[in-house]
Formats: sequence, structure tokens, C-alpha cells
Amino acid sequence: MMKVSVLASGSEGNCTYVETLKHKVLIDMGMNVKYIKEKLGELEVDPKDIDLILISHVHNDHISALENFLKKYHPTVCLSQSMFLELENIKDYENIIIYDDQMVFDSLTIEVFKTSHDTNDSRGFVLTSSNSSLVYVTDTGYLNHRHFELLKNKSIYIFESNHDAEMLMNGKYPPWLKKRVVGDKGHLSNRDSSIYLSKLVGDNTKKIILAHLSKENNTEEVALNTIMEVFNEYQIPFHNIECARQREKTEVVII
Repeated sequence: MMKVSVLASGSEGNCTYVETLKHKVLIDMGMNVKYIKEKLGELEVDPKDIDLILISHVHNDHISALENFLKKYHPTVCLSQSMFLELENIKDYENIIIYDDQMVFDSLTIEVFKTSHDTNDSRGFVLTSSNSSLVYVTDTGYLNHRHFELLKNKSIYIFESNHDAEMLMNGKYPPWLKKRVVGDKGHLSNRDSSIYLSKLVGDNTKKIILAHLSKENNTEEVALNTIMEVFNEYQIPFHNIECARQREKTEVVII
């Protein structure tokens, strides 16, 4: 059994809650402690019961609440050696686990893989508990084909669908920023995200949540229309798709 809710998703901050039979996990710690505590409260979850935090990378919209949350609630935080060395403010924190490719916590298995973003290190995750599985991919310019077998046919996909390419190129971003967003160390476009997902979803897939939508260069309608167009193009009859929002948690998905 697994319960999943995206608490916040976007350029202001990102945080996702995952619950299994024995663990309560947060993936990324954007926003602030007050916001995260409030959203956990809406799920009837006490922040002190969070036992694991996974960090995808150290950009502020993914770690802004980390230091204060650790001081107050003392969970175990999992991150890479490179991320740890960058985070001066948690150097003396005792409950640190450095990523292995695979980590096992009782009945929860977490597989960690490299993504491609303009930071020293960035990671995606596959969480598996019993027959339930979650893929978490955000802030990456592309997805390496060597990870496809690991990511195929999972129960839930939380997957970046950052921008519409036409909206971005016709928008007000300066040229250097447009180049950053579309680069190999930037963000996935709606179409790129949709094509990747068309190759990954399978009979076990129950839900897709599109994440990290740009406020300037995307809309929920455009992102959803794009993925449905691509799925129709590839003849994939899957429709249980929604967009995560910046300041509104998604409904809990139970699998």
C-alpha cells in the first residue's frame, strides 16, 4: 500500500508526501515549514512522524524548508555526497544517509538515478513498497534511455512537464533564460515529457501527475492537451492524468 500527495509543485517550491505501511516520506523540501506542516495537517499527518526526506537537488525551490524542518523534527535526510557538501547549514546534522543506487528501509525500496539539471548533482527516484511503485522525475533536461527499464510500468508517475515550447519561445524570457530552459540541463517540455511517459506507462500504471509547470510558459490545459495528443498518437488508452499546483495539494492517490 502507498499513499501519495504532491503538496506543492512549481518554481516557488516543491514537496511531495509518500506514505507506506512503515514509513512517511517527503520528497524535496521547498516552500517553508509552516506551509508543509499545514498541508500535512490536511492529510492528518503529524510532521514529527516524517522519518525520511529525499532531496532531488539543492536549488532553493527544493530545499528552502530543509534546515528548519530538520531542526524541529529530526527526520533522516537522504542526499548525495555532492549535495551534502554544498549544504553548509546541515554539516553537523547526525541523521544523514548518502545515496546508494538502491536503498532498502524495511518493506520500502528506494532506487536513485541521475537526472540532468544545471546543478552539481540531481536525482530522480523510484519508490517501491509491496506491489505499489512511484516514479519521481523533476528538473531535468532529458531522461537517459538507460533508465527506461527501471522506470517502466510503475503505479504512479510524478513527472516534470515544465513548459510549452511555443509559449516559451514567444514569451518574455530573455534569450539566455530560454536557452537554459530548453537545454540538456534545463527542464522537460510538455511534449518531451509526454513522449517519455508514452514509453514508460504500462498495465500497472494507475496515475500520472504532471509537475513543475511553469507559471509563465505553460498552463494546465496546454499540458494536459499535449499529453493526450501524444498518447493518442502512440495509441495509449490512458486518461487518469492531473497537474500538480503550486499552493494546493493534490488529492491523495492510494494504490
